[in-house]
Amino acid sequence: MKARFGLLIMAAGLLLMVFCESKKLDPYKVLGVDRSTSQREIQKAFHKLSLQYHPDKNKNKGAQEKFAEINNAYDILSDEQKRKNYDLFGDEKGNPGFDASTSGDHDGYTYFTGGEPGESGFNFGPGGQGGSKSFSFSFGGDPGYGGQSSFGFGLNDIFSNLFGGGKGGGSQFGGFGSSSRSQYGGRNSDKSILSVNSKFYKKEINDRGMSWLLLFYSPDLQGTQYYESIIEEVAAPLVGALKVGSVNCESEEASFCKELGVHLRRAPKVYVYSYSKGESGSLVEYSGDLDVKGLKSFCRDNLPKFSKGVNLSQFKVAAEAVTLPKVMLLSTKKSTPVIWRALSGLYHKRFAFYNAEVHDSDPSVRALGVNSLPAIIGWLSNGEKVILKSGISVKDLKSAVQDLSGLLENFEKKNKVASTKTNHPESGDNHIPLLTGSNFHDVCGDGSPVCLIVAFRSSKSRDNLQTILKSVSQKSFSRKQTGVSGPRTSISYSLLDATKHQSFLNAFEKSGFKSSQKFLVAYKPKRGTFATFQGDITEEAVENFIISILNADVQFTKTKQKPTLK
Repeated sequence: MKARFGLLIMAAGLLLMVFCESKKLDPYKVLGVDRSTSQREIQKAFHKLSLQYHPDKNKNKGAQEKFAEINNAYDILSDEQKRKNYDLFGDEKGNPGFDASTSGDHDGYTYFTGGEPGESGFNFGPGGQGGSKSFSFSFGGDPGYGGQSSFGFGLNDIFSNLFGGGKGGGSQFGGFGSSSRSQYGGRNSDKSILSVNSKFYKKEINDRGMSWLLLFYSPDLQGTQYYESIIEEVAAPLVGALKVGSVNCESEEASFCKELGVHLRRAPKVYVYSYSKGESGSLVEYSGDLDVKGLKSFCRDNLPKFSKGVNLSQFKVAAEAVTLPKVMLLSTKKSTPVIWRALSGLYHKRFAFYNAEVHDSDPSVRALGVNSLPAIIGWLSNGEKVILKSGISVKDLKSAVQDLSGLLENFEKKNKVASTKTNHPESGDNHIPLLTGSNFHDVCGDGSPVCLIVAFRSSKSRDNLQTILKSVSQKSFSRKQTGVSGPRTSISYSLLDATKHQSFLNAFEKSGFKSSQKFLVAYKPKRGTFATFQGDITEEAVENFIISILNADVQFTKTKQKPTLK
């Protein structure tokens, strides 16, 4: 009897120790918040204390232990279910049998109650008059040492967990102890950070056009949970332009981390898969202080930079030596907006991106036909201008990127349709482009050995000339010397409205063919030379003129100046 009584006293003492430990490590008190505090405020408190006590920065005695307490407290309160369990039961795991609700919470003390008639009991917590404290602990079932208490465990469990023996060995006080993970916070499976392995990295990240914020960690390293929390807060407002992942550099991914040149020592490392340095992406390590402001700035700096900032009043579409369709964002922003940088990364192989700082009153904006900002203008490969969207409004970054992606996809489809109509003598296409400032480089640029330009001054002449050139463009012409066919020469065909581009024609002839209703110019862009035909333009006449050019029977003259279209 004495032995049992002594055992009960010892058990009560152990539970008192648990009770005291529970009180000392109350997660709300550790973080300095109250029970009604929002998740946002809890997160702020955690960040502030983590920075203050992080072992890499705080070398004071006890800083590591305090840092562990902070991480454990945040682990409970950042998880809604764990927090609910703690509020209801005083334990994040929701172990039944003790109550931490309002009725059982007195000045911060948690009291345990339990027991049926005939059971022994002890009470913990302030009670009785005069402020004396009482404790309640009850045993049910078998009165032996292995009997189950109202807390759901037997005495054997208490002792085996305390001293590390038996089936329940491991944690300090069984259900009353702290989390079983590393004291500095291991990988939290409840978090939303995507796990990345080598296969996923190569398939979904490497050169896919999207920037990634990546955490490289090992479960036994200090501060992993803190790193995760900072990363999640940084990435939240950048969803759509930035994705987040983590790589466990332990076990099977150890060789993968080594392959990427990532070597962990005392703490996790943070990288951004960046496109800021060229066409291909690369990992760039973050070496600044681990705080939201610094990391967010680093991420923004490493978003794609494929969009070229231009002055709209000086921008000449034809001067841009790219064959891709062109898209330009007009906005009041001096720097390239995050949305546009994200899109330029995703579509940089499919479009040429530009951005310009403008205002509603700019004449160049009105000249483009844009009536409200921000706006996106596109130019098809044939030079045709398209207003993709004006007066753009967005709810958030993610939805904006999705909506504008759809806009670009549709524009690309339109460009493919237009491209099939653009004349190319070797492709069999029979559309004859009308020369403009935006497509002159593509049609009559240095890539064209001979550019055949037919000028007109009336719509009737245009229709007639269009029919002739369509027919001629589908025929094949070769050089002929001593009866042997020579290499085939590519010829581009185009129409020009002489009434609108008199200054352009002046580059070929002083009077600019002012007296001619229609005429034909053969222009060699690389050499800067030209030849003209001013007779009656018929299908046969155009064919003979081309054959004469190929056989070098036509004399070419140097242009007065390089012809350009505005």
